[in-house]
Amino acid sequence: MRDYEEVTAFLGEWGRFQRLVFFLLSASIIPNGFNGLSIVFLAGTPEHRCAVPRGANLSGEWLNASIPLELRGGQAVPSRCRRYRLAELANFSALGLRPGSDVELGSLAQEPCLDGWEYSRDVYRSTIVTEWNLVCDNDWKGPLSTSLFFVGVLVGSFVSGQLSDKFGRKNVLFATLAMQTGFSFIQVFSTSWEMFSVFFVLVGMGQISNYVAAFVLGTEILGKSIRVLFCTLGVCIFYAFGYMLLPLFAYFIRDWRMLLLALTLPGLLCIPLWWVIPESPRWLISQGRFQEAEDIIRKAAKINGVTAPDVILDPSELQDLDSQKQQTYTILDLMKTRNILTITIMSIILWMIISVGYFGLSLDTPNLHGDVYVNCFLSAVIEVPAYIISWLLLQNLPRRYSMAAALFLGGCVLLFIQLVPSHLRALSILLVMLGKFGITSAFSMVYVYTAELYPTVVRNMGVGASSMASRLGSILSPYFVYLGAYDRFLPYILMGSLTVLSGILTLFLPESYGMPLPDTIEQMLLVKGIQTCI
Repeated sequence: MRDYEEVTAFLGEWGRFQRLVFFLLSASIIPNGFNGLSIVFLAGTPEHRCAVPRGANLSGEWLNASIPLELRGGQAVPSRCRRYRLAELANFSALGLRPGSDVELGSLAQEPCLDGWEYSRDVYRSTIVTEWNLVCDNDWKGPLSTSLFFVGVLVGSFVSGQLSDKFGRKNVLFATLAMQTGFSFIQVFSTSWEMFSVFFVLVGMGQISNYVAAFVLGTEILGKSIRVLFCTLGVCIFYAFGYMLLPLFAYFIRDWRMLLLALTLPGLLCIPLWWVIPESPRWLISQGRFQEAEDIIRKAAKINGVTAPDVILDPSELQDLDSQKQQTYTILDLMKTRNILTITIMSIILWMIISVGYFGLSLDTPNLHGDVYVNCFLSAVIEVPAYIISWLLLQNLPRRYSMAAALFLGGCVLLFIQLVPSHLRALSILLVMLGKFGITSAFSMVYVYTAELYPTVVRNMGVGASSMASRLGSILSPYFVYLGAYDRFLPYILMGSLTVLSGILTLFLPESYGMPLPDTIEQMLLVKGIQTCI
């Protein structure tokens, strides 16, 4: 019996058909790059202070003194959430008293911003924060919007695999692309924060579902050697390219509704791909639709300029993978032995910490010194060398030490940020970008490493459980950034410490480089280093 690889060997590895599938599927990932982190600008928080109504009957001096000062970043700046009680200030103004000389401001009663806020328009013309006043007592709503998006990603992760197994890779890819684009378009017309957030959950579900469908479709159509390239460099670098476009869009479009519309419309460019990207022949074969699969393979042969054999798929000859499944495995098998339980626990911790670091640093770019658009662009650009380096490390060096080195680099530089003098702002930004480089490298390597550690019979479940932990980490990441409102260095200290600890944890994992993939849970006991973890 022959498997699919043997049957389609005549097509070659890197013909015109494979190049077309490689680049078009990678291109379909680009919108995920700018949609996934668009909240950085959609929910940007500009400088703000309490609004004083025009009818407050205050003199110019009292109007200027109506906002108390508070210490922020070692400097006395106007309060964002408090003002002096206007009724008292109006009395003092009417009596002709002067602030500071006649009246001691520190002794005056204060009140919250009862008449709303005044927002600076230096960076943003409007955001969801300025539209719905998501500041002061409501400032928790900004990070919650981001977390809700990642809740959608978590839910989408659960259902996308099952949907693509049932309805086909191509159908799910384009249906979820339409879902992401459609709900993002509806978001533009949101009338409340609640409406915006509900649709953001649905956009998150669509985004991860089309990402996974494109990922699976590419791995099933492309040959072995190109498959690794597609999974590491193809998908990741095109995602980073989309991420780079985000600050460019945001720089020229400062209104959040117009920005969201501009980020949504490129999704329409994917419509013509329906007539170019084929369904997965592997999936069609698994469904018994041999003629459709053979038609796609013959079309690929024609595109590649090779002659197809008279009979490509013989159902009696083709290996039916389903028939090999003599035993059913469940999620409980990830705890069957001490070895696999140890690896599962360590993988879950590792994925969660890496995800917190990656998304925490990506979402934190507006809080860095300097131009928010330049910082976001740098955060995107640094991912390209990170993906290339991680690919080279995976090709040539042991997984355990490569991962640990990347995590130690990322964690240590984040811990050093608090030691940088305040006037060396460029150095602080450089260290943040180095931290992002290390964590991004680790993020791209952990997929391959985890897949190699689990045996074939539970590999999907093992990687799936780890991926779910990653989604939980992304849901938590906005609140790590939120802690920066209390102490500027606290997010870096927490993310840096956790990343260093995850680097130490990686050293206790078994080494999988150059070793055959385990097929059964029992074979995991033979992998070097496992016994030292127990």
